[in-house]
Amino acid sequence: MTPVSDAVSLTKYPLLNLDTPSGQALVERCRESLGATGACELAGFVTPEALGELVRESTVLEKEAFFNAVVGNAYLDTPSADLPPNHVRRLTEPTRLGAVAYDQFPRASLMRRLYEWEPLKAFIGKVIGIEKIYHYGDPLGALNLSVMGDGDYLRWHFDQTDFVSSLMVRNADEGGHFEYVPQIRNRTDENYDKVEAVLKGDLSSVVHLANAPGSLVLFMGRYSLHRVTPIRGKTSRLIGLFGFDTQPGVVSSDHLRKIRYGRTHVLQPK
Repeated sequence: MTPVSDAVSLTKYPLLNLDTPSGQALVERCRESLGATGACELAGFVTPEALGELVRESTVLEKEAFFNAVVGNAYLDTPSADLPPNHVRRLTEPTRLGAVAYDQFPRASLMRRLYEWEPLKAFIGKVIGIEKIYHYGDPLGALNLSVMGDGDYLRWHFDQTDFVSSLMVRNADEGGHFEYVPQIRNRTDENYDKVEAVLKGDLSSVVHLANAPGSLVLFMGRYSLHRVTPIRGKTSRLIGLFGFDTQPGVVSSDHLRKIRYGRTHVLQPK
């Protein structure tokens, strides 16, 4: 079993020495990237050997994924009945993808141990400027393996949390590109006209994120509209989604659990 400290490229990303000049420089680079583009990609975050292990275990786990197809808006909510029929919040798209929940990961799996690794949590906290962050409290949603196969698509949307961290495991044969519009809205301005233009096909402001296998990505998704383009081919797109929050014990609603995992109850831990 690969120790977590051996799985991470610590020479390139000194997570165990964040108070050193090289560690501080890494944090500052990530902060600057998040501030400028809303995203920070740490290419080659895990070693090639660790990536191989992640591919092997994820290929087994993807067989347990729950797939669901839903239609919804970019805001992941039900629009108010008071809104006019042509309002941007009434624009909908289909989404279809699969998810493996946190409680389906064996405790010895490398993905789970990476997610639960305290130095990673401490690093992310420093990057986003919140020293005390917590692993997401939901026993299903804290860690997910997102599985997208031929024909699957993740629609344009905003996240309901300030930041998301992910670890790319494997790209699809074709498609599956992560696209986003950096900071298209903010706390005081929804910028509906610009959002509507993107949803209707204006891609002039869209940024493509490389998201190569083995990369750790930090993304500020509450204010940056984003999607994953349709998948084509026999090879599924596999990515680990790491959940953190600024408050302890935060959990998903039963409604969201049902949509995402097909259940609300927690399985017995492996």
